[in-house]
Amino acid sequence: MIDQRVFKFPGVKPTAAIVAVLTLIQAIMIILQAKYLSEAIVHLWHQQAIGTIVQPLALFAITFLARHLLTIMKSRTLYPFVEQTTKTLRQQFMGKLFDLGPQVVAENGTGNVVTMGLEGIDKIQTYLMMIVGKVLDLSLTPWIVLIYIATIRWQAAVFLLAIYPLIILFMVILGLAAQAKADRQYAGYQRLSNHFVDTLRGLPTLKQLGLNKRYADNVYHVSEDYRKKTMATLTIAMTSTFALDFFTTLSIAIIAVFLGFGLMNNTLQLLPALIILTLAPDYFAPIRNFANDYHATLNGKNALTAVLDILQQPVPKDRNRLPEKAPVWTGDDELRFDHVSVAYGDGDATLTDLNFSVKGFQKVGIIGASGSGKSTLINTLGGFLSPASGTIQARGTQLPHLDQAAWRKSFVYIPQAPYLFHASLRDNLAFYHPQADLAEIQTAAKRAGLSDWIATLPEGLDTAIGEGARGVSGGQAQRIALARAFLDDSRRVLLFDEPTAHLDIETEIELKQAMMPVFDDHLVFFATHRLHWMNEMDYILVLDHGKIIEQGTPAELAQQNGAYVRLRAEMGGGVEP
Repeated sequence: MIDQRVFKFPGVKPTAAIVAVLTLIQAIMIILQAKYLSEAIVHLWHQQAIGTIVQPLALFAITFLARHLLTIMKSRTLYPFVEQTTKTLRQQFMGKLFDLGPQVVAENGTGNVVTMGLEGIDKIQTYLMMIVGKVLDLSLTPWIVLIYIATIRWQAAVFLLAIYPLIILFMVILGLAAQAKADRQYAGYQRLSNHFVDTLRGLPTLKQLGLNKRYADNVYHVSEDYRKKTMATLTIAMTSTFALDFFTTLSIAIIAVFLGFGLMNNTLQLLPALIILTLAPDYFAPIRNFANDYHATLNGKNALTAVLDILQQPVPKDRNRLPEKAPVWTGDDELRFDHVSVAYGDGDATLTDLNFSVKGFQKVGIIGASGSGKSTLINTLGGFLSPASGTIQARGTQLPHLDQAAWRKSFVYIPQAPYLFHASLRDNLAFYHPQADLAEIQTAAKRAGLSDWIATLPEGLDTAIGEGARGVSGGQAQRIALARAFLDDSRRVLLFDEPTAHLDIETEIELKQAMMPVFDDHLVFFATHRLHWMNEMDYILVLDHGKIIEQGTPAELAQQNGAYVRLRAEMGGGVEP
């Protein structure tokens, strides 16, 4: 139920100590509340004057209000800790994703990671808010009530003590069943998230291939499976709640019967009998509340476990092996891969035994069929993935990976869909160079072909774009990414990962005209399945199933009449030396 790592969060011990003190005071208020209410009822039973019940009723009202005010105080004490903890977890989670790169997304799935970072953190907030208070309430309140009952009638206290482990045992049995169901439900939720995101990503392609209806059925079946898992979990939850309520109510009824016998035999007075009977529900209340909230917090516990497992994954070390210099890449620098293999996590290698070298400001094309490893190679070049074996040399320095501080300052990464922040267009253009002035930003935008579009915007460069703001087409997003490259001229390495994959041919031709000037005086790695770009490349790497099966200049590959020529023929392009 409780992940032990919760107690390692900063601030949890002082917060728990304060809540424990408040819970202790609240338990005393529960006892006093039962005592004063019972006194008032006994006075009425003995037909005493109305004035005799004023004081106990007033004291009852005070203790009643105090009890519930203490509940509010406990929530207010917990909330800042929970809010700060979940805020810190979200920041650490996002930072960890940045450190680990695409590897963690590949292992867990895009939908799962997004769900974990958004809804998962919210579930953790609910989990922490409920679990800390409930556990302390369960640990203190029943035993203080039991001790007080023992001072009144020890036989009743012994019975309550004996029945408690049986209720806990039954709750544990049902709890384990609920945990198993909840684990399957959470796994189904992750699967649903991944399927939904993957289907959305590939919707244009699925439509072109006529497979959109088939995948709609696939999403339906996955969501239906998740619905069934949810209903099964709710069935267990409702069964356990009913069973717990039944046993606690039965226990209170048995206590009432024995107290009644004591009253009839004159071995027990009415006042202590009423106090015990009034306290009995409060004795069982913490475990009932804990059991009811147990099912509501299972997803939060699963989300916390998943987030903490990612946070504890090791990050690449030796990030400062590549010496700093300015400029960070020149025409005399060389990058070499020797027998490099790359894998996602502990799985099989996605790239195997890569050997190539590039020098200076070459334009390197990376081609191959879908799934051949083009994006994995770009991610390795960007330092997002670390080699499982082999060596990398950059500027004469042997490196375990390219996740180097100096290397990160040398490249611009342009993916299929460049990320646009929820900010002004000016801030998005200046992503790599925040200190750029207005004239520099305008020049970069003009070189990327954005000037005409910016002129149509109501607020020009100050127009808000990104999520939740003004929409931007795929071609405009790519031009913004190009403008970023134009703006920061110190970054002389360009990594393109299928930058025109989702653009129509007319938009791509227009974008190509804006893109070619940025290639000058840059080391370019351009991964694409649109092979007309290869006519602009100096060197080409042909990938197949994670291996480089051919490499060389376009003219050399054309003369070999091998895989490169076959790819050009299959994709409808002729070979131009």
